Amino acid sequence: MLVARLVIGLLLFAAILCFAMSIATRQARWRRLGIIIMKWTLIAGLAFFGVLILERLAVLL
Repeated sequence: MLVARLVIGLLLFAAILCFAMSIATRQARWRRLGIIIMKWTLIAGLAFFGVLILERLAVLL
C-alpha cells in the first residue's frame, strides 16, 4: 500500500512539474507530457482501488 501511494504521489508531482514547465517556457511539449503522465496516474489509481475492492469482495464471498 505504501509503494502504491508513493508511485501515485510521484506521478502527480511529475505531472505538476511538467505543467509548471509548460507555463514557464510556453512549450506545448511539456503540457502534452504532463497530460500523458496524469493519464497514467489516473489509470494507476483506478487499478489500485480496483484491486482493493476485489480484495474486499473476495473476503465477503
